[in-house]
Amino acid sequence: MDLFNKNTGKKQGSGFNILSGDSTDGHGGFGVGSLSLDNLTPVIIDPVEERVFIDMGAIHARSEIEKKVKLLDQLEELNDPKLYWMVWVTTAHTDQGSPKYFGVGACRFYREEEAPEGSRFKRGFKSMPEHVNNMDKALKGRVVVKGMDDKSLYMLREYLKGFSEDYWNHSSSELRSALGE
Repeated sequence: MDLFNKNTGKKQGSGFNILSGDSTDGHGGFGVGSLSLDNLTPVIIDPVEERVFIDMGAIHARSEIEKKVKLLDQLEELNDPKLYWMVWVTTAHTDQGSPKYFGVGACRFYREEEAPEGSRFKRGFKSMPEHVNNMDKALKGRVVVKGMDDKSLYMLREYLKGFSEDYWNHSSSELRSALGE
C-alpha cells in the first residue's frame, strides 16, 4: 500500500483536477502553508489547428506538445515556430460551496513543427519565469491572459464554458471579463 499516493487504484480521468481536499489533510505538520497543485489543470490551446485539450503532463513538462522537444535559450533561434498557449486553470468553491474557475495563467510555448535534419528532436522555446510566475498567480486566484489573441481567448472561454456552465457562471466577473465575456 502506497501511503503517499491517495489516488492509488482510482480511475484516472482526462478532465480537470477539481476540488480535492486539503493537501495536508488537516494534520498541521510538515508541508503546512505549501501550495497544493490538486486544483491546477493545464489547458493547451493550439489556435492553428483549433484544438483545446487538457494535458496533465504539462505539470511536469511532459505534455503532448513538449515531448521530444529540445528547449532553446532564445526564441530567435527557432525557424518558423508555431505558437501554443499553455493555460494554468485553477478551481475553488464559492462562499456558498459551488465550484468555480478561480485563477487563469496563460503562457506562450513555441515549437518547430519539424525536427532539424539529423536530429530526432524538435526544437522549442518557453520562458520558464513566465510559466512559473503565471502558474503561481493562477494558484492564488489571479487572472493573467496578457498577450493572448482574440481567437485563443475565445477558444479558452468556450472550452471552459463547455466543460461546465455552472463553474463558469460561479466564476468571478473579473475572470469572465478577462476572457472576453
